[in-house]
Amino acid sequence: MIKKLSLVSLFTLLPASYYFAQTTVSAYLKDADGKPIERAEVDLKGKDNDVTADKIGYFQFVDLMPGHYQIVVTKPNYETKVMEFDVMDNEKKKDLGTITLYSALTNAEQGLAIIDNSGTDDEDSSSGQASTVGLLQSSQDVFNRIASFDLGAYWFRPRGIDGRTSENMMNGVSMVKSDNGNVDFSNWGGLNEIVRYPEISTNHSPSEYAFGGASGIIYKNTKASEYRKGFQATYSITNRNYRQRVSLRYTSGMSKKGWAFTVMGAKRWAEEGIQEGTFYDAYGAYLGIEKKFNDSHTMTFNAFASPYRRSTSSPSTQEVYDYRGVHYNSYWGWQNGEKRNERVRKGFQPIFQLQDFWKINKKSNLWTSVSYQFGKDKGSRLDWQNAANPSPTYYKKLPSYYQNSITYNAYHNNTDPALYTELKNGFDQANQDWINNNQEVTQINWNNLYAANRNSADGSAKYFLVNDVSDDKILNAATHYTYNFNDKTRFLLNVSYQNFKSEYYREINDLLGASYALNVDPFADSNKPLSSGFYNMNDSETQKREGDKINYNYILRRQEVKVNPGLKLSTGQFDVFASALFNYSTSNREGLFQNYLYPNNSFGESKDFNYLNYGLKGQVIYRLNGRNFFVYNGAYFSQAPFLEDIFINPRANNYSVPNIKNAVVSANDISYVMSTPFLKLRATAYIVNTQNDTNVQRFFADGLTISVDNTDTGASEDKTASAFVTQTMSNVSKRNMGAELGVDVKILPTLSLQGVASWGDYKYTNNPNVYISSDVMSTPYANLGTAYIKDFKVGGTAQKAFSAGFRYNSPKYWWFGASWNYMDDNNLDPSAILRTDEFIQNNNSSTPYVNLDDPKIERYMRQAQLPSSFFVNANVGKSWMLGKYYVLISGSVNNILDNIKYITGGFEQIRSSNGTVDFENDFNSKNPNFAPKYWYTQGRSYFVNLQVRF
Repeated sequence: MIKKLSLVSLFTLLPASYYFAQTTVSAYLKDADGKPIERAEVDLKGKDNDVTADKIGYFQFVDLMPGHYQIVVTKPNYETKVMEFDVMDNEKKKDLGTITLYSALTNAEQGLAIIDNSGTDDEDSSSGQASTVGLLQSSQDVFNRIASFDLGAYWFRPRGIDGRTSENMMNGVSMVKSDNGNVDFSNWGGLNEIVRYPEISTNHSPSEYAFGGASGIIYKNTKASEYRKGFQATYSITNRNYRQRVSLRYTSGMSKKGWAFTVMGAKRWAEEGIQEGTFYDAYGAYLGIEKKFNDSHTMTFNAFASPYRRSTSSPSTQEVYDYRGVHYNSYWGWQNGEKRNERVRKGFQPIFQLQDFWKINKKSNLWTSVSYQFGKDKGSRLDWQNAANPSPTYYKKLPSYYQNSITYNAYHNNTDPALYTELKNGFDQANQDWINNNQEVTQINWNNLYAANRNSADGSAKYFLVNDVSDDKILNAATHYTYNFNDKTRFLLNVSYQNFKSEYYREINDLLGASYALNVDPFADSNKPLSSGFYNMNDSETQKREGDKINYNYILRRQEVKVNPGLKLSTGQFDVFASALFNYSTSNREGLFQNYLYPNNSFGESKDFNYLNYGLKGQVIYRLNGRNFFVYNGAYFSQAPFLEDIFINPRANNYSVPNIKNAVVSANDISYVMSTPFLKLRATAYIVNTQNDTNVQRFFADGLTISVDNTDTGASEDKTASAFVTQTMSNVSKRNMGAELGVDVKILPTLSLQGVASWGDYKYTNNPNVYISSDVMSTPYANLGTAYIKDFKVGGTAQKAFSAGFRYNSPKYWWFGASWNYMDDNNLDPSAILRTDEFIQNNNSSTPYVNLDDPKIERYMRQAQLPSSFFVNANVGKSWMLGKYYVLISGSVNNILDNIKYITGGFEQIRSSNGTVDFENDFNSKNPNFAPKYWYTQGRSYFVNLQVRF
């Protein structure tokens, strides 16, 4: 999940109109209560004339030449503040106004990124400039801080926007992967202190650094000289995915010869996490080198390396949770007295980046970045051939299967006493096994899997572990150019290039005692009679061993160029920011296996898929006065489908999704903002429309029977897909609208109250087309027609959320805070396949099934709404100065009341339709065979952190 972020740099996204450039630069430092901060150190980056604030918090630099400058303000027990400004020609004085430093105690280091409420409290309202400074960094307002920190802990997604429309940048280049649009944060996992302070443009507001999408832009530069000089050691304990974390960072500071170094190492681990049968073993390393050649030219080198190995946990049906609780995990079992998990993720994809900062002249700057990332990400899972599903939660192993079979037979008047007795005994035995937690049944039985392989007649593996591997090679290059026409107008230009190439394949991980795995599809006789059955027709070797590739092997490529010009200007009471996008991408797939099902369209390169995209964003700020503002943000842009959206079944063939198009997004919001020393408030109304979107879901389906047209014979035939399935919705339209309110009231100098309200209405606004593909089908896909999901709610997040809390900051450098958080109107995303005619209509007569009337259809198709819940969080901390040592200890507890009834997400399982029988069984059963699978919140969690700086 983005996610919880801390910010200190308030001024880096500001229009030039906010910089009052003069030769003598001065400012006042104050705390959150408006009191002067004395003896804070103010470092003018790249200069030797650092200063210290006096007793009234005043500091100044004299005789600065025209140019671009950066200062770093530090004081023990306060957050570090980074600020940039320009000194223009013929300016004698530059007043930076009041700079507010916030106590470091207001932020608990959670081991996750946290949004920090460090907006500016300027008490001088004569110009209103400082308040606008805090306004542009809207991530720091109370709504975004609480939405990301308190509500975000329970998978709340502001405005319900798909995170794949976000932009995450590291040292000038995008970290978004072209295959699926996601960001792999594990690539810098554990390096919290390095990536802790990004600059953020929230939602669809424009940014100086990229055009972005509808869910924000996160930008971070990791200059070695920006970190506090000296050592910082951290130790944390928690009961979340990992149990312990240690890290050590050292920063040299800028030497007289212009060199600065920062190095960091971290480790996170757990023998078992909060979920049963999970472990965590991850490292993180960072090296930053900065060379300052002169006042106009600096270069940096940054390297990130975060190898990890961790196991994952399973979603489950409600029946399974009722038996075993929310910490149950079906992916593990006992082997030789130890817990062994079948689903293990292992990755190592280091990143190397070179960045050049060049001040061309007094008005223009050019930043240039080059980045290269490579490495493999592997995820293991059990596979099997000519054998039963080994999962303990396979539907035929659960008590509900026997109970539903009894109901099914009674419906058909099948009253065979012997069959009833068999089913009743099966139910009784399964019920007792699950109640008593017989782990030979309720967990993976590794002994049985090894025994099955030992007893294999021909030595082939009935069960074996495979790795699904992605081997990435990603080259990024980008430039960021700025030109200041004057102190009120700035031109921006961002140009970027990405070359993405990734090879995807499956390899054999562990044969579990067998000699080899069969390199032939065991379902070939039914899938395509008289065929070879080879996954790769160019490889006739029938036996594969550990490390060999099997099932699939292909490459996805994309090259993409983005041009993003922008203009900032200030006139009168208005500040305007306009940003445009021109984007071109070309994508293809290259099959390295010639699949027996698709011999003519699986091997070699596909055609190129070329997309031209465009966009426009705008922001207008109207200053009523120094404390009250109106802000409008608008955006209209198109976005190319990601690689995994283009190809309907890339593991097997080059076929693309029919009629796939660029998605088109239009977004608007308007806000009223008040910022005073005693009250901070933001009230916003928004609407985001998305059209022509493509939605792809991939999953394992049991018992899915569909009618498909054979492209060779033209005949229609039923296919049963107990295999990996791809469901694609094309031409999807959605509307996300709602309102947000955030309030922060300071009732005492040390005590403030916060409140947040989010009301949303996120819906599908049309009935999209649905396609399905699977390796059991000799046709590339089946067109299931229309999915009747119009006016269904978009799932994945609560659409209503509220929070109320307080924060107490003691003058003695300790703090305590707590919040009450309420989540409501969370829904399962509707399964498109289940809402097509395929599941209500007889394929032979093309008419609805007998006895299937409209009221029943409406009941069967009704969307699943998840229960609402509330949670209580708290955090506390204290810091000390012990000689030259700064010590901070902090702790937090989420979900204090141990609420384990809240479902954070899930999905509807696919099942076949056979008239009213399956419908009646599924919807009238307490535990349907193919009930939805859920993820639950994991109950009470804690995080305790000790930090020492010296």
